[in-house]
Amino acid sequence: MKKIIAWLMAAMMVFGAVACAAPAPSTTSNDNPAPAIETVDTTATEAPKAEEPAKADAAEEPAAAEAEAEPTEEPFVRPTEYVRGDDEERYEAALGEYAEAYAIAKAEQDVNKRFNLMAQAEALLLDSAVMIPTTTRGGSYQITRIAYRTVPYVQWGNDDDRLKGLIISDEFITKEERAELIEAWNKAVLGEAEYDPAAILTAKGHTLQKDYTTTFATAPVTIDWLNTSSQSDTEITVNTVDGLVEYNNLGQMQPALAESWDISEDGLTYTFHIRPGVYWYTSEGTQYAEVTAEDFVAGFHHMLDTKAGLEWLIDGVIVGGTDYYANGGSWDNVGYKATDKYTLTVTLEQPTSYFLTMLTYSCFLPICDSFYQANGGVYGVEEYAAASADTNKYTFGKSEDVASQVYCGPFLLQKLQKDSEIYLVKNANYYKADDVKIDSIKFVYDAGENPLAYYEDAVKGVYAAAGLRESTGTLAKAKEDGNFDKYGYITDTESTTYFGGLNLNRGTFALEAGTVASPKTEDQKIDTNIALNNKSFRQALQFAFDKGTYNAVTYGEDLKYTSLRNMYTHPEFVSLSEDVTDADGKTFPAGTFYGEMVQYYLEKLGSPIKVADQIDGWFNPEAAKAALDKAKSELEGKVTFPIYIDVVYYSANDANTAQANAYKKVIEDTLGAENVVINLVEATTSQDYYASGYRASNGEAGNFDMFYGSGWGPDYGDPSTYLDTFLGEGAGYMTKVIGLF
Repeated sequence: MKKIIAWLMAAMMVFGAVACAAPAPSTTSNDNPAPAIETVDTTATEAPKAEEPAKADAAEEPAAAEAEAEPTEEPFVRPTEYVRGDDEERYEAALGEYAEAYAIAKAEQDVNKRFNLMAQAEALLLDSAVMIPTTTRGGSYQITRIAYRTVPYVQWGNDDDRLKGLIISDEFITKEERAELIEAWNKAVLGEAEYDPAAILTAKGHTLQKDYTTTFATAPVTIDWLNTSSQSDTEITVNTVDGLVEYNNLGQMQPALAESWDISEDGLTYTFHIRPGVYWYTSEGTQYAEVTAEDFVAGFHHMLDTKAGLEWLIDGVIVGGTDYYANGGSWDNVGYKATDKYTLTVTLEQPTSYFLTMLTYSCFLPICDSFYQANGGVYGVEEYAAASADTNKYTFGKSEDVASQVYCGPFLLQKLQKDSEIYLVKNANYYKADDVKIDSIKFVYDAGENPLAYYEDAVKGVYAAAGLRESTGTLAKAKEDGNFDKYGYITDTESTTYFGGLNLNRGTFALEAGTVASPKTEDQKIDTNIALNNKSFRQALQFAFDKGTYNAVTYGEDLKYTSLRNMYTHPEFVSLSEDVTDADGKTFPAGTFYGEMVQYYLEKLGSPIKVADQIDGWFNPEAAKAALDKAKSELEGKVTFPIYIDVVYYSANDANTAQANAYKKVIEDTLGAENVVINLVEATTSQDYYASGYRASNGEAGNFDMFYGSGWGPDYGDPSTYLDTFLGEGAGYMTKVIGLF
């Protein structure tokens, strides 16, 4: 389990007065592709009834009137061709109860009551079976030259992708040395000592390295950090720009470009004092302009204009923000103002206990206002849409043009070649130069097709670390050469949750080029659509998913449970600081973790799901078969079994191929191939694989029936950072993974 101490610290800080404050990646917003490619570890109103016709006078009725016939159900008429349904109707049928419960939770101002109400809503989300949490990051074997916890240590936001503090040795760190580093870190968290990993390693004969090389599989599509919600973009750019605040490697919030801040007594106004003398630089290091409060306003304005999936995070938080981007409201009414050159004032709609934790996420980063406008940038939702369409004039943040952005962070982006290399160098003029422990960061393109070659390169010193997996042969190789026994350890698990989504309203059955094409007939497409909109059938599929077997093909039998996750929000993400009694009189004592409350409400719903980490909490063959029997009764006369479920897999990646085959076997073995058949649909490139699911622009573009290639990492310290992603009417970023909006 990750961050026990930090969870408690963060919880206390969230619950306390917010005058000052103390992830998954997160995924980015932290939208993360599931690690199909090996990575290295470093969020009631009753409907009106139809009016009945007036009855005739009793005297006028025939004396021997026959009893009125009982109304009969209309016979099911099978569609003749597949047609998408209405997204809102599908959402209401599947997640209407969740949305209603979550709206009540969001409106609650008392933090502890809010957590309890959110737990009730999350139980309804899980019980709907539209998605199934699968794994989190970490929980795998690894060898590394990177010292323990030298990057920001936090469960949410983008800070844990900031690499400036990396301490890298020229040798792999032994198990004994790692244990010493962990002990030193724990003492530092408790305030008993300083944490100096460089001193610990050099005292043992290690020589520190100044250059860090790792890999990437999904290239950035933009270097405009406010025009994206994908971690594959922001994990690069976050190293080139600083925000108002930043977490350190002990989990403590520190001033960054805001030297200090003040909070009004009513909790509605935050005043940030911007650090003077910090500058923007070109990719070559030429000074461009000073960072001012207006640059933060420009960044926030631009973020709302782009509508790239970040804007909804400020709904109900920043005064006037939602009205501006969603309803055409006036920018003058938005509570984000530069009151002078170095003063930023933010006005909230209501006291928000977690607001400061939100500031470490990319939607609150600045851009250089003057550079943006010089490169065709304009402000206004409609104005931006028109300007950005003219690629000759609008040149800001183009993905492979490092000169189309300027940088104020510890590194300057000097090369970005999508299928080759991304290269960042230390900013010699960075205002906190002593914090930067490395001189360069190099990302080398690797689609994960030859993990043994990657391992050999790591041993040679090309890469700082290597994951060890049974499915790739790297674990066996490390055991053979002795590296596993000497250096191997199990990585911490994290707050990012990967999950599989069932497509309730599929709109795509092949990519535009004709690749990744479904083999289903028209009748089979219709049957699948009808079945997936039946809750009992969805539950049958999800309870039949043996995630331990699925995970074992990549992690190995001995670690098949270590990274499993069974609820969307990390079960120990927050806890109660005070006793809470719900509407039915159930009292949860102070200290109760969020996941414990979700478990209670699932049991009230009669669900067999167990939410703790590191167990297979959904796999239940008996419950799966019972749900299937119920579904077959409910679907009688409407579909023809078996139901065919398309699962896209990346065939060039052994681990992803093994996972797909494992999924097919466990589902068909549990439910019977006479009831459910899993079609394994091949994607021969990683681009096609991600385009079919993770990179699909909306629900209609999803080319799958079941896709487990997406994940979400928290953006701030409140469960809403996860739960907001399944809001309806297009507001929830992850509803596209269930084929909606």
